[in-house]
Amino acid sequence: MTDRALAVVRAGALTTVQDLGRPGHAHLGVPRAGALDGPAHRLANRLVGNPETAATLETTLTGCAVRVRTATTVAVTGAPCPVTVDGRPAPWGAPVRVPAGAVLDAGPAVHGLRSHLAFAGGIDTEEVLGSRAADLLSGLGPDPLTDGAVLPLGAPYGPPAAADAVPHPGPVTELCLPFLPGPRDDWFTGAGLRTLTTGRFTVSAASNRIGLRTEGPPLERARTGELPSEGMPLGALQVPPNGLPVLFLHDHPTTGGYPVIGVVPERFLAPAAQAVPGTPVRFVRLGRRPARVAHSG
Repeated sequence: MTDRALAVVRAGALTTVQDLGRPGHAHLGVPRAGALDGPAHRLANRLVGNPETAATLETTLTGCAVRVRTATTVAVTGAPCPVTVDGRPAPWGAPVRVPAGAVLDAGPAVHGLRSHLAFAGGIDTEEVLGSRAADLLSGLGPDPLTDGAVLPLGAPYGPPAAADAVPHPGPVTELCLPFLPGPRDDWFTGAGLRTLTTGRFTVSAASNRIGLRTEGPPLERARTGELPSEGMPLGALQVPPNGLPVLFLHDHPTTGGYPVIGVVPERFLAPAAQAVPGTPVRFVRLGRRPARVAHSG
């Protein structure tokens, strides 16, 4: 077993190949995709000596197990979980040397939802539009992992990084989502806008990589009917007919016809990757919507 690859022993609930995604293709109808917990993805790569652009495995809730066909260095970050190599405990959040033929198992998340597994050299699947990321909405990139699947590994980039301490995230007890209002906040009544910032919302079990759905009081609309389909950015807070905000995440559609009441800037999105169903959600308004500009002609 000298080939640079890994075989999936236990795929887990949902494990996908992710990198930093494929931005810049929305005009083709292609969303960004990429790691939902960007900081965890970057840290895992750094710990094994990879650039941040290298592809990792993103697990969901139950983790995954893989058998490496060549000796390699692995790091597990994101949602804390038990890590073993051939059944023996190994550290989470640190480089781990795994012998050829050994099974690395990242177990169920202790808290949070998604862990990232980085391998020296990165997951070396074929690039699509400049990215190896799996996109659950469009179907681009590699399929979610299945038991028995084999994934190639790239050549190592350099030695693992030295780290005296790795951030150990605590559970997300409240998901705070700062948002910029607009562009369609005028489709909601004053009461509806107040409900967004004062209502008691929680993360819905129907959430996924496409969007974080919420449960709570519906937002009152000032206008009925729907919009013509228009562009939807990462972080858009779209409000469907049930009145409950949906936060668009990395696999979101690039267009939609429901009004967007606000947009959560990308720098605030990573905690949404780790918010389990039932987590309280608080929406915080960042600023006033810019005045509308009238155009002649």
